Amino acid sequence: MNISARLTDERVLDVRCDEHSLIVDLMDGRTISVPLAWYPRLLHAAPEARAVWEVCGGGYGIHWPEIDEDLSTEGLLRGAPAPKAA
Repeated sequence: MNISARLTDERVLDVRCDEHSLIVDLMDGRTISVPLAWYPRLLHAAPEARAVWEVCGGGYGIHWPEIDEDLSTEGLLRGAPAPKAA
């Protein structure tokens, strides 16, 4: 394993939202910030519901039980918005 692989820890440390962004702090010190508009369930949820989240998927996922939304750090790092509804 190379050094950069050992220093990368994409597990969730903290999650917060402001008026326009979802902000996720990772265990390795990085912070991901993406537009809330990418995730309509989060965008249209009350701030109080967005504040209730839990780590899932071995630390690599975020679940909002009141919103029924799940995101992964892998998807956030790729810059992947929520799929469009069919």
